[in-house]
Amino acid sequence: MRKTLLGLGIILALVMATSGIGITFAEDEKETTVAFSPEVVANYIHAVIEADRTLYTTHVVKRMHDGGVVIATEGWKKRNALPLPAQMLLMAGRKVEEGGSGLRYRLASLRPIYEENGPASVFEEAGLKVVTEDPSEVYTGIITRGDQRFFKAIYADLAVSEACVNCHNTHILSGKRDYKLGDVMGGIIISFPLPIEPED
Repeated sequence: MRKTLLGLGIILALVMATSGIGITFAEDEKETTVAFSPEVVANYIHAVIEADRTLYTTHVVKRMHDGGVVIATEGWKKRNALPLPAQMLLMAGRKVEEGGSGLRYRLASLRPIYEENGPASVFEEAGLKVVTEDPSEVYTGIITRGDQRFFKAIYADLAVSEACVNCHNTHILSGKRDYKLGDVMGGIIISFPLPIEPED
């Protein structure tokens, strides 16, 4: 938990840096301000999300399942089980959003089990198509809502565990039932606010 909070603290500092708040530190008695591009910040955020998800999947879900202690299942609350890795990521994304920093992340798919996990815009639909066709691509852009600009990045979401594959291949609402480990299942969508541009 402390590692996760530390990771989120670092992420929020990076988001602040892209929002016009530089990170200033002393180096040989000189002040130095470091700024990061939105692409770099998004990559850092994605790296933390992927690390947390992979560790949860391998060191909690798989270990507990293999040891016969507890399983991960979609109905985890009713069955006294563990949340699936995708559910854990979605819950973490909602918790981060509640913090009010403007940082948001979620999973989405062109073939979601639940409609709310589909693309929410033309931008997201285009990005999900790009990362589905080429998982090494990152689809990015700047979105404007009112007078606020947001940087948005979409990364391929790969089937990281048998739990992911089994859930999608057997779920009654699933539109695709032949996923294999390593397949692209959708995308991780990250967005955060950018500085408001000064008026001329």
